[in-house]
Amino acid sequence: MLTDRALFAIAVLCYGVSFLYSVFLLRQGFRQDNRLNYFVILAGFAFHTAAMIKRGFSLDRCPIHNLYEATIFVIWTIAAVYLVSGVWHRVRFLGAFASPVLFGLGVFALMPSLDKGPTYTGGLVSAHAALIALAYGAFGLGSVAAAMYLVADHNLKLHKLRAVLSLLPPIQRLESLMSALLVAGLVLLTAGLALAPLLVKQQDVVASLRGDPKIVWSAFVWLIYVGIVTLRWGFGQHGKRVAWAAVASFAFVMLTFWGFNLLSPIHNP
Repeated sequence: MLTDRALFAIAVLCYGVSFLYSVFLLRQGFRQDNRLNYFVILAGFAFHTAAMIKRGFSLDRCPIHNLYEATIFVIWTIAAVYLVSGVWHRVRFLGAFASPVLFGLGVFALMPSLDKGPTYTGGLVSAHAALIALAYGAFGLGSVAAAMYLVADHNLKLHKLRAVLSLLPPIQRLESLMSALLVAGLVLLTAGLALAPLLVKQQDVVASLRGDPKIVWSAFVWLIYVGIVTLRWGFGQHGKRVAWAAVASFAFVMLTFWGFNLLSPIHNP
């Protein structure tokens, strides 16, 4: 019988196949509504979900309490939101941009060193971890929509025929989707961080919230996304500036999250 890690490895393999097929779609300029990529990601999502359920039942808790579990939960969130939105064929090509993110994070999550460390239990801890993981998932899909926006904008400026023939959603719709995902992610992140003081009291952690590296990093990430949302809605900025900010911010989050988590006395005592 397959273990939860073996099931997740099969899911990552499916995401990898989708990534390779997405390269073909990109070279073709997205000029066909091909459902194959959607169903490959759906197959990976099915194995991914089975892995999370199996791990949750084996541990008798929600599987989001170490780096491995947090990473697969973020990947699962991105895949789930894509599959729901991908029912509409004009958004289905999000998968061509999401699959590199799913595959890259999946390969990273399979590193054995991530599936270690202390785990915490309790409803409040689960709510805190789930809200923040959902926020990162929304930011991730927002960066995917931003990447699609940048490709569509590039095609409009340099390859007008390709832009006309492409089945990508209208550029205005991509911008609206990107903005909505960024706002949703910021709301979820705010809610998750608001639980942090309560968690410190519940866990009787001696380390200071103010000096903990992960808390400082989380506050910095929150400020980054507040800045992006303010830039979009407060100052009426549109287009490439916000899209590049969304892509760069999520890349920063994914590249630095793991290091600051390991440095944190609260999250890694």
